[in-house]
Amino acid sequence: MCRTIAELNAQLIACRACPRLVEWREQVAHDKRAAFRDENYWGKPVPGFGPDDARLLVVGLAPAAHGGNRTGRMFTGDRSADVLIACMHAAGLASRPTSLSADDGLRLLGTRMTAPVHCAPPDNKPTPAERDNCRHWLVTELDLLAPTLRAIVVLGGWGWQALLPVLAESGWEIPKPRPRFTHGAQYDLAPIRPDRRPLHLFGTYHPSQQNTFTGRLTPAMLEAVLVDAKVAAGLDHA
Repeated sequence: MCRTIAELNAQLIACRACPRLVEWREQVAHDKRAAFRDENYWGKPVPGFGPDDARLLVVGLAPAAHGGNRTGRMFTGDRSADVLIACMHAAGLASRPTSLSADDGLRLLGTRMTAPVHCAPPDNKPTPAERDNCRHWLVTELDLLAPTLRAIVVLGGWGWQALLPVLAESGWEIPKPRPRFTHGAQYDLAPIRPDRRPLHLFGTYHPSQQNTFTGRLTPAMLEAVLVDAKVAAGLDHA
C-alpha cells in the first residue's frame, strides 16, 4: 500500500518482478551507448514524473534504453522526448522545451507522465506478462492522482490497450463498444465510484522516431491534442 506518490516511486524503483527486463535494463546500463560511455546509467525501473496533484496525465509505453533507462526520468534524453517536451512546452505544460537530464530543472505544469511498463524492454516491446506484472503500479498511481485528475493523453495504440483495463479497475466506466485508438481520439469516461470524477481520454500517435521521421506525426498534430487535453483538464485557467 502506497499512501503518496513519493512512497510509490520508492517502492517502484526497487522492483525486480520481470527477469527479462531486469537483465536487459542492467545489461544496457553496463554496456552503454558510445555517446554516453562516461555517464552512470540509471538501469532501474523509471518512476512517473510530475506533480502529485496533476490534472493531466500523459501515458507512454515504456522507458527508452538510452533515454529514461539512462537518465532515470520518464521521457528524458532521447528523440521521443525531444518531440514530446517541445510540444508540451508549446502547449504550456512544461517549463522548458527540452528534457535532457534529471537535473536540468524541467518542471511539468499541472501534468504528470507515466507508462504501463516502467523498465526498458528489448526492442521497445514488453511482453503481455510483463505488462500485467507492472499493471498494479499504474493502478496505484491512478488512485493517488484521482482527486485531481481530469484528463489523460495516451501516446500510441499499445499504451491505449494497456490503459483501458486499468481505468476500468480504477473506477471509470469503459464504454461499449470499447473505445478505439486513433490519432485525435477523444472519449468521456464516467465514474463508477463516488470518489471519482469524469475523465477525458485522448489518443495520439506516439512521438517515436518511426512516426516523427516519416511525418505520420508532426509537432503540430501532437501539440493540438495536448492543447485540447489541457483545456479538458481545466489547466487553461490555471
